[in-house]
Amino acid sequence: MKRNTDYKNDALAALKGNWGKAVLATVIYMAIAYIALGPYMFQTFKFQAAMTSAGSSMDAEVLLSQVSTLYGYMGLTYLLLIFLIAPLMVGFTNAHRLLLVQGDREIPTNMYKIATTGYWHKVWGMFLMGVFVFLWSLLFVIPGIIKAFSYAMTPYILEEHPELTANEAIDHSRAMMKGHKFDLFWLYLSFIGWGILCIPTLGIGTFWLIPYMQTAQASFYEDVKADYEVNGGLI
Repeated sequence: MKRNTDYKNDALAALKGNWGKAVLATVIYMAIAYIALGPYMFQTFKFQAAMTSAGSSMDAEVLLSQVSTLYGYMGLTYLLLIFLIAPLMVGFTNAHRLLLVQGDREIPTNMYKIATTGYWHKVWGMFLMGVFVFLWSLLFVIPGIIKAFSYAMTPYILEEHPELTANEAIDHSRAMMKGHKFDLFWLYLSFIGWGILCIPTLGIGTFWLIPYMQTAQASFYEDVKADYEVNGGLI
């Protein structure tokens, strides 16, 4: 396995001269995510503010109306997460992999193409992954986090191997990440300094940090995939 420095250097080499399109893809992705999540977040804030101001004096009928509205927004948000954000995440992730591996600079275009090609397969795969992580999280937070790292390569596998079922893609990710979950955690942790530096920019710096992290993660995927194949992996 390579070192974190190697993954980061691979990412910087791939992004050199391509930051503009990488940032554009990130802005598009985050804007769509914000549009999908924003109404529910706003309604939650509004509900909490109403509860704080009214306290125990809130009328039961008004409370029921507020809760019903909140659950309505929650349901809509879940649908958007499943049918919009999940496949777009696969596209966003793999667009950076194509930049790294093939030097394909069309990151925004590739993000859309990958998200919409084999759409239902990717929706189902990401939905199952989310369900599995959620179920493990019910056993306490730590098992859920561990499984999230275990299934982290699923978006790549769904794209590279559309012939696999969603369950098979998740299983391959789990096998691929065996013994490497902490390696990925350590890679994420190595970006914490850059994350702190984004704070004075009012978050604007994250538009550069996210593609940097995504491309480094793509390098990590290529590394663990090669290790998996050497050790008898099926892909």
